[in-house]
Formats: sequence, C-alpha cells, structure tokens
Amino acid sequence: MAKKRANALVPVGKKIKKERLRKKMSLSRVANETGFAIDYLKKIESGKEIPPVGALLQIARALEIDSGFFLRDQESNLRSRIKAYTKRTENYAYTTLTPGAENKHLKAFKVSIDPMVDHKGVGYQHEGEEFVFVLAGKIELIVGDHVNTLDTGESLHFNSGIRHKLKNIGAEKAELLVVIYGP
Repeated sequence: MAKKRANALVPVGKKIKKERLRKKMSLSRVANETGFAIDYLKKIESGKEIPPVGALLQIARALEIDSGFFLRDQESNLRSRIKAYTKRTENYAYTTLTPGAENKHLKAFKVSIDPMVDHKGVGYQHEGEEFVFVLAGKIELIVGDHVNTLDTGESLHFNSGIRHKLKNIGAEKAELLVVIYGP
C-alpha cells in the first residue's frame, strides 16, 4: 500500500509546505512576500483550500521556485501529464496548456468557471501581464476597481500586478484561454 501512495500525485498544498520547510521559511515570511493571510496559507498547505493559478504564482515567487513545480506530474507520459494538470477549485477548473514550461516566462491555461459564481478566497495579483480570451460564455473581469464585461470571442490584456478577479455572469459554463507572462 505504501508503494502505491508514493506513486500518487502529491497535493499542491503538501508540495508548498514541504518546499517551505525545506527552505526553512516561516509562514509569516511567505505571508509578507505574497500578501496572503497566514490562515489562508495554512488552509492551502493542509489541503482545505486549492489556490488559484495567480496565488500559486505568488507563492512560487516567495519560495523562489518555478511555479511549474506545483503543477508538475510525476508521470512521464505526456497524455497522462496533461490530464493530471487539470486542477479544480471550488468554482472553477484550470488545465495547463504548456506542460514542460517550468522555466519559461509564458504559461497558458484553459479555465472553466461555473455559471453565476464568484471565485472564493483571494483575488489574483502577480507580477507580469495577463491575456484572457473568452472561448465560451460571458464573464466579468475586474481589474482594480474597473469592471470589464467580456462575451465569447472577446479578450483583455492587462497588468496582472493589479489585483484582479473573474466572475461568470452567464447562465452557462464559461471557458477561457488565460496566458500569463511572469518576468
């Protein structure tokens, strides 16, 4: 039984905690580097919260590691890897479209947001730029205090260093292509 567990995917929260402890970093230091509350970080590490991509980028930067470390699968088969890259939070799912881009500045994701639901937890904010293209549905993308409404086929390019948040305001599931550039 122990051998089977060793081959299983390690939850992202456990990877974060293991890396933080390996680097002898306190939760307080990570909180100061990311702007997240210690309680939120504890929930992530315990698996009670699944962080959005933006939060993973901030935590990876604070831990001085590539964000791909958290999404990397332990299997070598590409098809299995892509399937394993799909992560689910309470209200949306994201799949990496750039497996193997751990050391690259550009990362792409397909994001699905359930209808009429806000993202819970923290908003996004990470150094760099972001491009969002709506494949299906209707969303609100709030950048700072500015509310953008995007329909199918519309896009927005913005400074991701400004706090931003997604909301599906349509009656159907929204599908997005999200490209993140991090320096």
